[in-house]
Amino acid sequence: MTLFRSKATLVGICTALVIAIPRVTWAQENTVDSGDTAWMLTSSVLVLFMTIPGLSLFYAGLVRAKNVLSVMMQCFAITCMVTILWTIYGYGLAFGDGGSLNAVVGIGKFFLSGVDYDTVWDTSTIPESVYQMFQLTFAIITPALIVGAFAERMKFSAMLAFMAVWVTIVYAPVAHWVWGGGWLGEMGVLDFAGGTVVHINAGVAALVLCIVLGKRAGYPTTQMTPNSLVLTVVGASMLWIGWFGFNAGSQLAADGVAGMAMAVTHIATATAAFTWMSVEWMKHGKPSVLGLATGAVAGLVAITPASGFVGPIGALVIGVVAGVLCFVTSSSVKRALGYDDSLDVFGVHGVGGFVGAILTGVFAAASFGGAGLNNGIANQLGLQFIGAAATIVYSGVVTFIIAKVVDSAIGLRVSPEEESEGLDLALHNERGFNL
Repeated sequence: MTLFRSKATLVGICTALVIAIPRVTWAQENTVDSGDTAWMLTSSVLVLFMTIPGLSLFYAGLVRAKNVLSVMMQCFAITCMVTILWTIYGYGLAFGDGGSLNAVVGIGKFFLSGVDYDTVWDTSTIPESVYQMFQLTFAIITPALIVGAFAERMKFSAMLAFMAVWVTIVYAPVAHWVWGGGWLGEMGVLDFAGGTVVHINAGVAALVLCIVLGKRAGYPTTQMTPNSLVLTVVGASMLWIGWFGFNAGSQLAADGVAGMAMAVTHIATATAAFTWMSVEWMKHGKPSVLGLATGAVAGLVAITPASGFVGPIGALVIGVVAGVLCFVTSSSVKRALGYDDSLDVFGVHGVGGFVGAILTGVFAAASFGGAGLNNGIANQLGLQFIGAAATIVYSGVVTFIIAKVVDSAIGLRVSPEEESEGLDLALHNERGFNL
C-alpha cells in the first residue's frame, strides 16, 4: 500500500511537471499578462483623464470668463484631431521601424497596421493595442499643454492647423528619438515618462508661439484675473490623480518600479506645491491657492522624467528645486523679459521638465537611493543635457517655422474686436458663463 501511494505520488508529480513545462516556456516568451494589461488599461484612462477634463478645467479657471469655453474647446478638439492623426500615421512615425532612418523617425504601422488582437508590444507583457492607446494619450496632452500659452487670442482654425503640423513633425519625431529606438534613447538619455518628450517639448513650443503671437491686448497693465480658482483647483486635483497613470504606467507593468514611480510622484508633487506656497508667502505676505495648485503641477512635471529611476530622496530634492525655479520663472523672469505666456506653460512645463531631466542624471545614482545606473553621475548628466538641448533647439526652431507659415497662410491671431468680445462668443457663438 505504501509503495502504491509512492508510485501515485510520483505519477502525480511527473504529470504536474509535464503540464507545467509548456507554461513555463510560454511565460518566458513575449506573452500577455492580465495583471499588467489591466494596469495599463487603467493608466491609459488616467492619462486621458488628465486632458479631458483635468487640464481643460485647470485652464478654464485661469482665463477670463469670456474665454472659458474657448480653452475647453481647444483641449477637446485637440483630443479628437490627434486621435485621428495618430491612428493614420502618428503612431507609425513615433514607434514604427524606420530602417535606415530609425535614428530620426519611424515608418510603418500606418492605420495601425499590424496591431492585432494578439500582437504584443516589443518585450512587454501587454497588447500593442493597449500600448498605442497609452502613447496616444501622451500625444494628446502634449499639444494641449501649449494651449495655455496663447489662451485668449489665437484663432481656432489656426490652432487646429498649427497643432496638426506640430504633432506630426515635432512631437512624433521627438517621441521616436527617446522612446521609439531613436538616437537619444540609444545614446542613453533617460526620460521615464516624458520630461523631455512632453514637457520640455511643449514648454519651448509654448514660449515661441506666445512670442510670435504677441501679447494680449492690455497686457501687462490691465488686470487679467482668473475667473474661477475653484475650477483651477479641481483641474489640478484631477491632474495629480491622473499623473499616477502618466508616471507609474510608463513602466508598462504592475511591479515594484511602478510602485516606486507612484510614490516618488506623490512626494515630489506635495513638496513642490508646499515649496511654491512657502516662497510666495515669504515674498508677498500671503499664500495663495493658485500658487499651491500651480506648484503641484510643477512638481508633477519635474518628477516625470525621473519617476522610474529615483527614490524618495531624489523626489524631495526635485520637488524643492522645481517649486523654487518654476515660481521664479513664472513671476520674476516672465515680468523681466515681458513675454505673455498666458497661463505659464513655459515657466511650469518648460522649466519644470528641464529641472527634472537634468536632476534625473544625479538622483538615479544608487548612492541617493535611485536605480543605480551604470553611466556614472557625470556621464549621465552630460547625456541629460544633450537630450534637453536637442529638444529645446529642435522644438524651438521648428515651432517658429510652423507658426510663421500658418500666420502667413491664414493668420494666427483673432481681430482686436474678437479679442475684446471674448473668444467664446466671437469664435463659437456660445457663452460659458452669463456675463
